[in-house]
Formats: sequence, C-alpha cells, structure tokens
Amino acid sequence: MANPIASFKTSLGSFDIELFADTTPATVKNFVEYIEAGFFNGTVFHRVIPGFMIQGGGMTPGLKEKPTRAPIKNEADNGVPNARGTIAMARTSDPDSATCQFFINVVDNKPLNHKSKDTSGWGYCAFGKVTSGMDVVDAIAAVETGNRFPHQNVPKTDVLIEGVTLA
Repeated sequence: MANPIASFKTSLGSFDIELFADTTPATVKNFVEYIEAGFFNGTVFHRVIPGFMIQGGGMTPGLKEKPTRAPIKNEADNGVPNARGTIAMARTSDPDSATCQFFINVVDNKPLNHKSKDTSGWGYCAFGKVTSGMDVVDAIAAVETGNRFPHQNVPKTDVLIEGVTLA
C-alpha cells in the first residue's frame, strides 16, 4: 500500500506531503485522524522562523489553542532525519508529548534528529516529506513576523491553513 499524501491548501498556496506510514505508523495514524476530522482546517502557521522551520496545526487566528487528543509515543528513532522539506511533530520537553502541532523543516535541522533514548536525545519525529509546493513552504518561511505575547515569531499577517485533504 502506498503512503498517503496530505494536500495542504493555505492562504499563500498549496503543497503536498507524503506521509511515511511505513516508518512512523503511530504518528501517521494520529496525523491522518486529525486530517479526517477536519481539525487543521482554519488553523494558522503560528510560529515561523526563517532558516529553521514553519510551525502550525494547533491554533486558530488570534492564537487560540484548539483542544487536542491524547499525546502519542515519539517515533523519532525511525531513521528519518529532520532534513529540508520534512514534516515533524512539535512537542514539549517531554519526548512523548506530541499531539497535533507539526513543523516543516526549511533547512536540514540535524540537532533535531534522534540521538539517544534519553529525554535530551530523543529528537523530533520526522514523518513525511514535501513532494510538491516547497516554494509555498519557503514563501511561508519568508513572511514578516513579530511577537504577540506570550508567543514569538508570529506572522504579522495570518497564514491560514484553509484545508487539508488525503490522497
């Protein structure tokens, strides 16, 4: 069975991501369930750091956090690096705290890779890769940002995720 493709339609354009169900089955299952529930529709990319990543999937315009399901186990030990164009799960300092928020690496982010099974070395689970529309991801990474207490690196103009579908 082929890996699913998540198609994102944003206010700055569209991009597609192949989800690596073969190497990150629990993470992809979780992400697909959020897509099928329409969870990401109407959320924003709320954290944008040029030369690093773009983060979204959990907040609506005005930076209101959406309620999530339970966190999932971190699958960062899957051998998939946080390379340019990969999508990974955002989390807190607890390695097993990812829920719905994700980020797309706009450069190779080797420091985010899995190094060891202790708290400081777990890394961030990369579970897919942009297959088309990386120019749109780069355009999102280039938007002007500022701070909206208590959040930093917030786009000054909302970058809306209008919809995410599966193919």
